[in-house]
Amino acid sequence: MVLKRRVQTWLLALCCALLCGAATAKAAAPVSQGEHGDASPDEPAVQVPDVPDNPGTNGEPVTSRHDAAKSDEEMLDADEDDPGERYQTDGSDQDDESDQTAAKLAEASKRPYVVDVVNGASLMIPPPKLPSLDRYTPANAMAKIDKSKRGHAEVHSVLDELVFKGFMGRDQRMRDWAARQRSLPKAIFIHGYMTPKDIARQVPKQYFQEMAKGVYVARLPIDVRPGATLHIDDSVSDFRLSINRGAFLVNEGELFITGARVRGWNEVKNAPATFVDKHDFRPFIVSWGGSQTYIIKSVVANLGYAASKSYGVSISQFSPSIAPKMNRPEPTGWLLDSEFYDNWYGFYCYEAEDVVIRGNTYHDNIKYGIDPHDRSKRLIIAQNKAYNTKEKHGIIVSREVDDSWIFDNDSYDNHLSGIVVDRNSVNNVVAENRVYRNHSDGITIYESPRTLIWKNLSSGNLRHGIRVRNSTNMRLYGNVAVGNGLSGIYGHIKDLHGTGRNLALDPFHERVSMTVVGGQLVSNGSAPIGIDQPLSLELYNVDMRAPQRDLGIKFTGILGKHQEKVLDVLMRQKKAVILRPADEAVASSK
Repeated sequence: MVLKRRVQTWLLALCCALLCGAATAKAAAPVSQGEHGDASPDEPAVQVPDVPDNPGTNGEPVTSRHDAAKSDEEMLDADEDDPGERYQTDGSDQDDESDQTAAKLAEASKRPYVVDVVNGASLMIPPPKLPSLDRYTPANAMAKIDKSKRGHAEVHSVLDELVFKGFMGRDQRMRDWAARQRSLPKAIFIHGYMTPKDIARQVPKQYFQEMAKGVYVARLPIDVRPGATLHIDDSVSDFRLSINRGAFLVNEGELFITGARVRGWNEVKNAPATFVDKHDFRPFIVSWGGSQTYIIKSVVANLGYAASKSYGVSISQFSPSIAPKMNRPEPTGWLLDSEFYDNWYGFYCYEAEDVVIRGNTYHDNIKYGIDPHDRSKRLIIAQNKAYNTKEKHGIIVSREVDDSWIFDNDSYDNHLSGIVVDRNSVNNVVAENRVYRNHSDGITIYESPRTLIWKNLSSGNLRHGIRVRNSTNMRLYGNVAVGNGLSGIYGHIKDLHGTGRNLALDPFHERVSMTVVGGQLVSNGSAPIGIDQPLSLELYNVDMRAPQRDLGIKFTGILGKHQEKVLDVLMRQKKAVILRPADEAVASSK
């Protein structure tokens, strides 16, 4: 059944009214570097969120870290193939209900539930202390540039270079680059501090050339060596990576793109290398272990395709077969006030730490807008816009991306969800975002326990405002879900066996529990809130006025069986409700 958009002019006005007076708590003292891990040598680590456990139930498993997984196998598989192709990078690929899940739900629906009445004060928590963004500025990024090391560039073969091993695998990529270069594959290697003008002076024009003032074209891959710095500054109006000659940019040291434009370029057509097919080579940027990447007030476009670490703009640790030999720390970087479009992925990272993505615009990218991946930690994703993603989500963190912050972003008009937390990503905060007009959910949580969803606006999305699947210890506080096609908030379980998911790498549990306090669930299509077979559901002070249905407020799932009592407690008694299986105990103070 095709869901129709329901957002009218009056609804937008209502959203504005509901958001008025929402407090923004953004100041927090930085945490010392030694307490939580390494960052760049001169930079303290990002503070770690402190997401509290659900206070209400006793006997519920509290998942604070991850289920056991075969991490070596996971890393190998993720490195060899596009993770989105082989392992269906996000849970939306298994979103449709199966007959097996439906049968289990039907059987489980016979389980008796009880409604406990408790004092709402027992469910209250303080606002999250969002990390300060004061130090993540263009000026502070520019201050990191070290121009003291005199640089030079050289051209030689890549066949003995470990950093290129991932690009010469069984998919015949080396043969493709040899054909494009018309010789055995080679690259330009950067040492010391270099700019594009410096490279053009030292490298033959058939490999790197200044075409006009400030316009450069690279016709070979470029490798920024450890300890070296490549600075593409505001004197560069166009830094072009030739798709015809197989150019791309590898960073092992420091890469600064400041006030410039970098894009894939088709020299035959004398035009940008716009996306055609995911299997067709396009230039890309990848920053390896030990590197630092700073993209400041720049434009990055027309990069990436569906091949390992070639997605567009990537910050990635080495694969497990190479990492022990390289012995490099996790990569990091800042991406500030920049524009990214027509990239296979707008941003991707793998085992990166303390990456800051602030104030950027990601639009019209192909598969994802922003996609931090496997075991990346302590990330800040703040004040960005992500829209018109062609295939999937605006912002997603997936597979053990922990201790991170997603706040004050706008994610809208994406093909699937606005914001997704996926695949056992733990202890993350999703706060004060605006997600609207997405073609699936506004905010989606898949198999990722202990997530705090705080004061977000989710409006006019075609499916649910906020969806929680197979996740426990979920905290939803002060959120506004208005005019969504289905539920304002929807919690459910799903059996993921038989979906193509590798359960050794991405385990799951058919359990859901959440606490919903405050906020407004207004004029959503099917129900203000629905949940199937929870370990517990705690509700307090939730505004559910202005239902879209003519019959008034209508709960779905197990809540529907207890609707009269739940509404009486919430609206007349002004107390909190804990819905739990009859054979489970409750620990909240009355």
